[in-house]
Amino acid sequence: MAIRAAWALVLAVGMGLGGAVPAQAADKAPANPALEAVLAGDPPFQPQNLRLVDVPAPAGPAVSLFNGRDLNDWDAWLGYPDPARTYLAQPGQSPIGADKAAIAKIFHVVMEEGEPAIFITGQTWGGIVNGGDHANYHLRLEYKWGKTRYAPRLDLPWNNGLLYHSHGAPGAVYGTWMAAAEFEIMLGSVGMVVPVGPNVTAVTEVGRDRTLIDPQRRYMLGGRPVTVQQPAWNVEAGSNAEKPVGEWNVLDLYVVGDQAVHVVNGVPVMVVRDLRMREGEGWAPLTHGRIQLQSEGAETYFRRITLEPITSLPKVVPQG
Repeated sequence: MAIRAAWALVLAVGMGLGGAVPAQAADKAPANPALEAVLAGDPPFQPQNLRLVDVPAPAGPAVSLFNGRDLNDWDAWLGYPDPARTYLAQPGQSPIGADKAAIAKIFHVVMEEGEPAIFITGQTWGGIVNGGDHANYHLRLEYKWGKTRYAPRLDLPWNNGLLYHSHGAPGAVYGTWMAAAEFEIMLGSVGMVVPVGPNVTAVTEVGRDRTLIDPQRRYMLGGRPVTVQQPAWNVEAGSNAEKPVGEWNVLDLYVVGDQAVHVVNGVPVMVVRDLRMREGEGWAPLTHGRIQLQSEGAETYFRRITLEPITSLPKVVPQG
């Protein structure tokens, strides 16, 4: 089945969550009038070669979020026994939650290429959440894909996610994740920004890329400033800087206050600002929170997870 058709159900019930959009459309569905109205002012996307300048020096010592031995510094939560029910209004199941025996089957510490790594099977959806509450930092980690994918994503791109400024209750979003902003880790879309849940928003600059499936928005420096929310619920990374499956990739996340920069293998692919979370009847700046790594249908290895304090963001500029 075509990619577009394969994702129709997921998009219908799961908008607002990361990992639900492959990089490009195989065919086109009929136009969505409400979405078309939102996209009407977007300029055409123009490819850009971007680089970082004024990279901040650390404001203090780096700390490792992974001790290389166990996951005692991380909390874990698992969603529904059948992940295909995750986005349904009535899943008909209860989340697995913090069941230690079930968690031990999904999240492991292993030796991979002579180094300790966190191995996430992806078979059951959920996440591990670091115990610290972090603000104003540079986070660096390395990841690579394993060999196996699981239903309901057997024939879909490898998928995971680095969720930052995670807050609230475990499983508050679709019974599976904490609310957060997402640095998407999905084959072909690494660095995409996705608000995890309806109570988080962000602002970024976009161009309309009609090679993408809806919402056809890609990060473009100097493009139209937009708020990432329904019905245009994500913004694709400005470029695909990921290495082939099986190779290690380096992600850098720079966060100061309610702003962030996503960098993939040294290439800046996303700048966000005005991160917000719903607070009562209004919205408040989202400036801190926990680090969350997803389990979402694909074997994934993570290693060398370090965090150092910073006081300013690097600037993203065109190659010159």
